[in-house]
Amino acid sequence: MNFRWLGPLALLAVLVIADQIRINRPGHKYRLTVEVETPEGVKSASGILAVQPDRGYSRSGHTRTLGDAVLLDLGGGKNLIALLAHVDKTVELDGMNYLALRAYNAAGRKVSFNDISRMTGPVPVQGALIPVLVTFVDPGNPATARAVPPDEVEAALGKGFHLHGISAEVVPNGLWPLDFGGPFGEPVTRGIEAKLPWWNRPDDPAGKALQAAGLQGGEAIDPKQVFTRK
Repeated sequence: MNFRWLGPLALLAVLVIADQIRINRPGHKYRLTVEVETPEGVKSASGILAVQPDRGYSRSGHTRTLGDAVLLDLGGGKNLIALLAHVDKTVELDGMNYLALRAYNAAGRKVSFNDISRMTGPVPVQGALIPVLVTFVDPGNPATARAVPPDEVEAALGKGFHLHGISAEVVPNGLWPLDFGGPFGEPVTRGIEAKLPWWNRPDDPAGKALQAAGLQGGEAIDPKQVFTRK
């Protein structure tokens, strides 16, 4: 064996791995939290989302968000989901890329996209920044999806239910791609598919859910992307 090539090959491997980390490491992560007042008190759910800028050499990609929609199980079959989408005439996906940035700026904590990973502490998500909220009258049936305006939670869920608030909080990136918890950093939240009994049906259940909720996705939208981004 010719050992003189081991050093250069090892160096090349390190450079390739380092470059892939540079390209794929999130620009920032944030925790999205949904809180609802109920007759039994405030209940909440949250999820970690990662925002990955386009750092590829071709510059033909785009900034994207990775993670799952936040599903809050309120008990008794009641639920509220903050989708990974906003509505601007049609369903719009890219707003999630800038949700935390815009929330911090709206709260008076001015920051640029490149510097937002340095921010700490939660800020409210209000007005047009609030993602689309939906509920499933029957969690096992996507055709029972209903859009829930933030000020009409009681009408959708029943007396005593109100939106207490939605917040965003930047969290450390961690040691991607080893960010699987603890000192390595909080991982992107996954698992919503297991919480939606209809997810693996072959008849486009995510599309049926959007249609039932009156959300027009447009031809370019994959309905599953409002629930999860890989």
